[in-house]
Parts: sequence; structure tokens; C-alpha cells
Amino acid sequence: MRIIVSGSSGLVGSALLPALRAKGHKVGRMLRRRAGARGAGGAPGTSDSLDLLWDPIGGSIEAEKLEGVDAIINLAGESIAAGRWTAARKEAIRKSRIGGTQLISETLTRLRRPPRILVSASAIGYYGDRGDEILTETSARGHGFLPAVAVGWESATERAEKLGVRVVHTRFGVILSASGGALAKMLTPFRLGLGGPVGNGRQVLSWIALDDVVGAIEHALAKESLRGPVNTVAPNPVTNLEFTRILARVLGRPAIFPFPAFAARLVFGEMADALLLASARVKPEALQRSGFTFRFGELEPALRRMLAR
Repeated sequence: MRIIVSGSSGLVGSALLPALRAKGHKVGRMLRRRAGARGAGGAPGTSDSLDLLWDPIGGSIEAEKLEGVDAIINLAGESIAAGRWTAARKEAIRKSRIGGTQLISETLTRLRRPPRILVSASAIGYYGDRGDEILTETSARGHGFLPAVAVGWESATERAEKLGVRVVHTRFGVILSASGGALAKMLTPFRLGLGGPVGNGRQVLSWIALDDVVGAIEHALAKESLRGPVNTVAPNPVTNLEFTRILARVLGRPAIFPFPAFAARLVFGEMADALLLASARVKPEALQRSGFTFRFGELEPALRRMLAR
């Protein structure tokens, strides 16, 4: 297939591109810099003829380079965990997701040969803080900033869907990788024996290994029956306390320093309640029903593989 990927330099994109190329696909990147620049989502100095430039905030894109491609994978968006949620930060998070996705969707309506598939990132933040409730793709949206962003993010593909493009919204859980994301940030304190549960530890963490994220996206490209929201999480979520104990066991270190809820709120503000203290028991019903096989369904084997333990 001829595939274009936005957000190619992020955690998922950096793993996805080489995996797609290894399968024989021709892959281009949506770049906010000159094609072939260092750090643009591929090896330094490499570039595909499919690469194109875009400005998701300014609303410009090299639309002609989308003619005739088979699929677009939209992963672009500001990190939600990069700093406290000031009003400006929240607006940047919102615009980078909703505005960029709208730009792609609207551009497709002007093409003579639009792609057949749009795999567009979303997140389980759609569900909000739901305690121990079992959540599937048919569950109602939650309340708050992250659910509102996720709803807008997914709704931004409406014009592409009306055009007949098969749209898949991969609702990512907490993506685990030793090379980036939440796990990478935890490793130093846990290795120093300074890890511990956050708050009361009862909040449910719906996680997924990076390898399975890549596999789920490849599956979404190939599985014609898959469309709409797809919970991209492992089948066995854990509580924060369980996660803490398993990670400590894998590293062979104690985890006896809890991070109280009041301290999390003091340090991170609103973000603490939405990311660290929120609970979402999410099930990958659509993926499992469509025949996807997880490489890592249980947390401890996944962590041991990632950390070579």
C-alpha cells in the first residue's frame, strides 16, 4: 500500500514506519519541516517521494501529494503530559488534534482519488474517570477536558466518512515502551527504589505494549470490517497498585514511596485528576471480535520483554 503518516516522529510513529516498510508498504510522512531533515520520523537524511509538508495549525497542506494514496494514518497531536494544563496548553492540545484532523478530512473531499482508509488516533480519555465500570466502544463519553477533546477529535473525520472513506478511530490506552511515554518516565524513580502507588492505587490503568499498538494499526489497515472507534488497549487492565507491584518486581526494587493524591494535584494541577488519578477499565472488544491477536495480553511478561528482564 501507499501510506501517509502524520505524527511520524512521535512514540507510535517512530515504531510504526519501519514496521510498515518492512512489510513492503511505501510510506510517506506529513512533515512540519523540509523533507529529509533530522528528527522528521525516519533515519537522518532519508526521504520518500510520498513525503509532504503541512501546517495543521495554519491550515495548509500539500494536497496534491495525497492523490492516489491508499491510506492515511493520523497520529499528530501535542503531548497531553508535557506540562501543567494552562489555558494556552489546553488550547494547543485541542487545536493540534481537532484542527489537524479536520484539515486532513476536508482535504480528502477535494481529491479526485481519495484514500480508502483513514486511521485516526483518539484516546480512552473519551471515557473519562469511570471507576471500575467496564467500558467498551459502545460506552457513553465521559465528562471533562479529555472526553471533550476526544469527541471533537473523532468528530473531525466526519467529512471523510461522508465521502465513503473507511475511518478507524484507534482509542489508545497508556502506551508502554522503555523508549518513551509514561513507562520511560517511571523507570528512574523505580530503579532508585523511590516508586510507589499514586493516590489510593485503586484507579484502573488500561495499558498496551507499543508492539501491539503497531500491530493493531496494521490490523486496522487490513481488516475491511473494522471501522469507527476501536479501543486499542490490552485485554487485561490493572490497578495502579498492581502496576506498581509488578514493575517493582520486574526491576527487583522496592516500591514503598506512595505519591499522595494531594501531592499529585499540587504538582500537576488539573492534569493529575485526568491522567494520574482517573480510572478507566477499558476492554478491546472491537479488536478481539475482529480476530486481532495480542502479543502481550498480561502486564508482567510485557514489562519483562520491554526491559529485557
